[in-house]
Amino acid sequence: MTMDGSGARSRALSALTDYLRGGRPLIYICTPEEDRALRLVRKAALCLSGEPPPLWTWSATAGLRDASGRPVKAAGSGPLEVLEHIAAREGAGIFVLKDFHTFAFEGHAVRRRLRDFYASNLDSRKFIVMVSPLRLIPEELRHHTAFVELRNPDLPEVLDFVREEVSAQAHQGHEADTSEAALSRMARAMQGLSLDEARHALRRALSVRGRLDGECAPLLLEEKKLSVNKSGLIHYVSDGTLIDHVGGLAHLKQWLLERRKLFLERDELSAEIVPKGVLVMGVSGCGKSLSVKAVASCFALPLYRIDMVEVYSGKHGTPDAAFAEACGSVEALAPAVVWFDEIEMGLTGYSSEAATTAGRIFAFFLTWMQEKPRGLFIAATANRIDLLPAEMIRKGRFDEVFFIDLPSEEERMEVFRIHLQKRRVAPDGLQVHRLTKITQGWTGAEIEQCVVSAMTAARLAESPLTFEDLHRAAQNIIPLSKTMREQVDHIRSWAYDRALRASPRENAY
Repeated sequence: MTMDGSGARSRALSALTDYLRGGRPLIYICTPEEDRALRLVRKAALCLSGEPPPLWTWSATAGLRDASGRPVKAAGSGPLEVLEHIAAREGAGIFVLKDFHTFAFEGHAVRRRLRDFYASNLDSRKFIVMVSPLRLIPEELRHHTAFVELRNPDLPEVLDFVREEVSAQAHQGHEADTSEAALSRMARAMQGLSLDEARHALRRALSVRGRLDGECAPLLLEEKKLSVNKSGLIHYVSDGTLIDHVGGLAHLKQWLLERRKLFLERDELSAEIVPKGVLVMGVSGCGKSLSVKAVASCFALPLYRIDMVEVYSGKHGTPDAAFAEACGSVEALAPAVVWFDEIEMGLTGYSSEAATTAGRIFAFFLTWMQEKPRGLFIAATANRIDLLPAEMIRKGRFDEVFFIDLPSEEERMEVFRIHLQKRRVAPDGLQVHRLTKITQGWTGAEIEQCVVSAMTAARLAESPLTFEDLHRAAQNIIPLSKTMREQVDHIRSWAYDRALRASPRENAY
């Protein structure tokens, strides 16, 4: 597979093609996107040796229609009638039956006819493909039916779709860049959308810009953000952070820059040396979330956060099923960084019932970590890593476990400079080095709040920001290292020789 996905076949198309080549008479496609299923079946038929078999479609409302869309009145309109017609018709053919699961459960005669069809059409180039949004296969047919679940399309499928859509718009007289570079950029921006959503995204971009090209990517990403966030389980995090905007953490930054090259070359490398993920723990407010955002920026990848609160909310079914659904959904978004925030809370149960559910989620997560696509990099954060099971933090699960400690004197001054520059204030004349003693034990979040409070006071006084403003704001902040001393000391002592420090040990607070 090439880096842009060109020349590669999608997973869904490969599965369908293999089933057709294998002569499986009964195939069940689970998807709400009927047009996409038909599109894939047509493409799979073209991959068969010899002349492609004709494609027929049936629904309870439209009846049986031939390859050109004309109704076949002789087939009747009922499910059993159409099965009799298909069985009697000679020659190869692919018959796509829409929402047929409802009829397969209605009576024994329909199920019996499907079983007869399976027995008499092995290796006959005659296929019945049932398309349904629900996974409902009768028990009698389960061993005879090949099952394909269409999740969100992968990059090769999206790229193929974008190529056809952009070409169609160009033929209609719209301005469009049909170069592979532009098509690849648009496809990557929409990866994770259904094809229906991708179509709407392209047309919205066309109406806003007046043309389709690689510069449409921001508009397409906005559409993806709305779509991905719709489920509630996954959130697209758009506010990326450059690695240079993270104060201190020299070891973590160096590690990320070194692994970036390996991750970019992942398709040419052995799977065991492709970076899988990183677990970042530390005192609350010291920059764990900021570091995760910097990972995505460093790797030049989109960032998605799985919301464990939503997973346990019950709105998406059982928590373990919702978690599996979320993990399956992000697979279609690869390449990407997947963020599990406060992972210890999602994998640790405090009541017996919660512990059982968390145990199932934990077992699934461990397996998924081993089997996930290479293009997914896992970034997990934890405040209390000592609550995580030992299996989670052993070598091999994550590439590395980093501990972010309270910032050193030098790091605190760097964080001050970053937050001042971020707000377009020159730090040189503010003498922030004079705040080293009063800010001892502070977190990065507390330094940011000091800057915000000082700027607010200066704005209210209608005067430029001064050192005195920063000093007064600093005097009103009581750091977490004092208010929660025992908890902070416990976290720091636990991690002292159990995790790799994100900052050099000689510069530690």
